[in-house]
Amino acid sequence: MAGAAPSPDHAAPGQETAPPAPEGHADRAGQGAARKARPSTRWRRLTAHRWWPWGVTIASGAFVLFVVSLLVRQARTVDWPAVWASFLALPVPVLLLGGTLALASHLIYSTFDLFGRYYTRHGLSAGRSVGITLIAYPFTLNLGSIIGGVTVRYRLYSRQGVSVGAIGQVIGMSILTNWLGYFFLAGLVFWQWSPPLPEGWHVGPQHLRWIGAALTAMSLLHVAACALRHGRPVHLRGHRIAMPRWPVGMLQVALSAANWMVMGAALWVLTGQRAPYAAALATVLLGAVAGLISRIPAGLGVLEAVGVAVLSAYLPAPQALASVLAYRTLYFFLPLGLAALAFGGVELLGRRRLGRCRRGHCEDQASKKAPAQ
Repeated sequence: MAGAAPSPDHAAPGQETAPPAPEGHADRAGQGAARKARPSTRWRRLTAHRWWPWGVTIASGAFVLFVVSLLVRQARTVDWPAVWASFLALPVPVLLLGGTLALASHLIYSTFDLFGRYYTRHGLSAGRSVGITLIAYPFTLNLGSIIGGVTVRYRLYSRQGVSVGAIGQVIGMSILTNWLGYFFLAGLVFWQWSPPLPEGWHVGPQHLRWIGAALTAMSLLHVAACALRHGRPVHLRGHRIAMPRWPVGMLQVALSAANWMVMGAALWVLTGQRAPYAAALATVLLGAVAGLISRIPAGLGVLEAVGVAVLSAYLPAPQALASVLAYRTLYFFLPLGLAALAFGGVELLGRRRLGRCRRGHCEDQASKKAPAQ
């Protein structure tokens, strides 16, 4: 029949038939394909079930409700008029110094994207990269990493022509830098000093020391891996992950640790320096990880609970809570308002620029189509 493909037993002219594969080899190939086709681990088989997303959502929701119930129960015991009076009694110079330290922390964090800029070579200037991070970081703090760390950054970087892959590497490098300093600093703090913990946290001083040692070891392992790789990237499941050289790895740890220390200094200043600096730093460190675990946006209420538990050992509970609320206002809420205005301005300018480009394109096309006089 015309157009019919030649059968495997009859090769077309000029073609050679491949020898048949040995029977054992074919069986092994089929078994290997079958192994690749089905999930290789129990975890993959578990997550492949239809009920898995619903189960994760229900479990997460139950945990959030549990945390919220604890916070509401604790909030009922707070003397809110005394807290408000303590908040209003904070001296203006103390608020200005706390705000200055909060601004310094945001500026330090904004340099984290420069590591990703260096390794992706996305072409944006250092100043523009810093500006994008300054806008995105308050959204991350207040609304979570998905909105701030991913959505806002993606919007701002993509408007500048940065590819999706480069944006992902920049975000990943920034997140890694942030937690490298956290691990190193938290490890040192928890090994040297055991802060008072909120009620229900069944973690003793010895547990904190071992946790601190493990955290510090993670940062040191990163630097060691950078030294062993000599700047060569790591390929993981088809993805190319940049590995900086060890001096850059140490700079990541140092910058991030400095950022967390400045955050602790801002809270310490707002307590009137009546609590030890280590207590203020521990409040920030514990509040960050507790808020991350609770999955409550901005750790709202979690940071306050940690602050009251840790700082009330050195000053009255209403004053401790007032200091934490002032810290939240200066470090979380005020930058979010400024970032929202900046983001709106960038969006407006981008739309105007796009409109001018479209009008110019139309004018160029019209002039080309117009007949010569």
